[in-house]
Amino acid sequence: MHLNKSMVRFLSNFTVILSALFLLSPDVLHAAWGMNMTQGATPISHDVYNMHMTSLYVVTVIGILVFGVMFWSIFHHRKSKGVKPAKFSHSTTVEIIWTLIPFAIIVALAIPATKLLARMDDTSKSEITIKATGYQWKWKYDYINEDLTIYSNLAADSVDASQKNSGIDPKTADNYLRNTDTALVLPVGKKIRIMTTASDVIHAWWVPDLGWKRDAIPGFINDNWTIINKEGVYRGQCAEICGKGHGYMPIVVKAVPEKEYLAWVQETKLALKSKKDILPKKYLLRSFCKNIKLSAKSQLLHPMSDETVFIIFNFGLNISLDIN
Repeated sequence: MHLNKSMVRFLSNFTVILSALFLLSPDVLHAAWGMNMTQGATPISHDVYNMHMTSLYVVTVIGILVFGVMFWSIFHHRKSKGVKPAKFSHSTTVEIIWTLIPFAIIVALAIPATKLLARMDDTSKSEITIKATGYQWKWKYDYINEDLTIYSNLAADSVDASQKNSGIDPKTADNYLRNTDTALVLPVGKKIRIMTTASDVIHAWWVPDLGWKRDAIPGFINDNWTIINKEGVYRGQCAEICGKGHGYMPIVVKAVPEKEYLAWVQETKLALKSKKDILPKKYLLRSFCKNIKLSAKSQLLHPMSDETVFIIFNFGLNISLDIN
């Protein structure tokens, strides 16, 4: 189909106007746009970023050279200029050159990349060990050195806003679907080993600013390490499709100074101990049932009797209580 100049001009102007409206729309203006990898907040994330940029520069130069030669050759050797095609079938010299040069480039990139992978895998001399266990759909964190366990669920305002016909604008929720009721608190400047596993299905623990991702597999433990250089809140999420609540499984890491971290550990231990010592077990059961809004299908798995163990599964919340 032939397009006249006026039609081409109209389509060009329409495309420009449509693009401008899209880019200036409120939703786009408020979106967190990014065209590159994050540099992160750890030495490993910086090294991964630098390795990525080095590779990008190399392939960009290769692309410019290859496409430049290709388009130049197409333009200067076109039939309309009367150029006669060559009759040779191959050149051994050229074939050796275009085999050795890519091989040398790959080796030059593979050596630093392999060294980086080896460093990422070295969890020795860690000062703190965290065990992250994935559940449908929450995270459990065991502070191995501190004998402390916390659970991290999707924040309540995100839960409410995500309900069908809730009438709540998701934009009013703080970091909608990216916030938790309890953050994983870690100290800055310390080498931290993070082990990942799962209780039910395969999950994946991923915080982009830390520079790595690890699968959480039932019956198997993966591990990696991090040293967070900057204080702040770093957000991530489960990166392995794990069921209908996959998108409701965020990760929040809060990096604080060491003194603040130690104080938080002691305060959390005392708070958990107080709850266990003060609250009657029956009150705990009623409170949990109310807070997680048990549906009509949720049932107690054992008949009620003395020393009965009630196990409640709802929204990934596993609670075991002995009722006197």
